[in-house]
Amino acid sequence: MEFPPNQGQDQEEVTQQVTDAIEENDVVLFMKGTELMPQCGYSRKALGLIDQYRDEYETVDVLESLDEYRVALNEESGWETIPQTFVDGEFVGGSDILEELDERGELEATLTDV
Repeated sequence: MEFPPNQGQDQEEVTQQVTDAIEENDVVLFMKGTELMPQCGYSRKALGLIDQYRDEYETVDVLESLDEYRVALNEESGWETIPQTFVDGEFVGGSDILEELDERGELEATLTDV
């Protein structure tokens, strides 16, 4: 089955990519856009917060298959909004949760104790 350009991937492919990214990376941020070109303010905020404490982490641009990523991520986290951050296989939260952890002085330990 062929897809028109930019239609993205099917649900099974996206779900497998989400599972693999979470399992294979200490820290992974599912975001709209890329590290160099975040496409929403919340993704930009999450990047900035993670960047304070980690040099190496994975980012995944969800825009190519946004609906499929929403479904796959919701299955992993129970959370519908993007961005989503996972640390050591566990869902941490979106940019608002990262910001709260940072304000409480807990974000550095969350991101680096893996």
